Amino acid sequence: MMPIFPLAGVLLLPRARLPLNVFEPRYLAMIEDALGAGRMIGMIQPTDPDCRKRDPAVYPNGCAGRITSFAETDDGRFLITLTGVARFAVAREAEGVRGYRRVVPDWKRFEADLEPEPCGGVDRPRLLSALKSYFRIQGLSVDWKSIESTLDERLVNSLAMICPFSPGEKQALLEAATLAERGKLLIGLVEMAILDSHEGDGPPPRH
Repeated sequence: MMPIFPLAGVLLLPRARLPLNVFEPRYLAMIEDALGAGRMIGMIQPTDPDCRKRDPAVYPNGCAGRITSFAETDDGRFLITLTGVARFAVAREAEGVRGYRRVVPDWKRFEADLEPEPCGGVDRPRLLSALKSYFRIQGLSVDWKSIESTLDERLVNSLAMICPFSPGEKQALLEAATLAERGKLLIGLVEMAILDSHEGDGPPPRH
């Protein structure tokens, strides 16, 4: 069984790193328990990002991460980093403990996540071209030399996690079967965001 941390709009992917600031008592308990039992936590999204229930319905797939960094603040919060291990399907939800939820994960569909995907399946020129416009629209300055030298998997997965896509779009990126498919979807989402921003500018004023 594995504890889950339902957070809308938060995505974890294999071998990517996700920093988290944990302060809710039940999730502090979850981190404490995970530190003593394999350090694994499943990140998963609620199906309704606006749901305010204590235990919202969640998507059938998430991604397991291992706690690879841990610090405790003076006010009792935990600052952790999860490193993605593999995606999982929820076989069933188990009985929770100490207020947090647990599931029985099914890894079969995502066994390939345990090995890095080879480079070459991502249209990097198109992706980088779109990103230049996208980051300009978002008002972000980036280290292009670092981006251009980053391997396909790390680049695509990191962008999928940090770009401000909707929860549904994040879930689609998570569930993409291969890195090439995730890269194609990422390009489509970035290009759509660019198009939407231009449409939002409206027609030129009439004189």
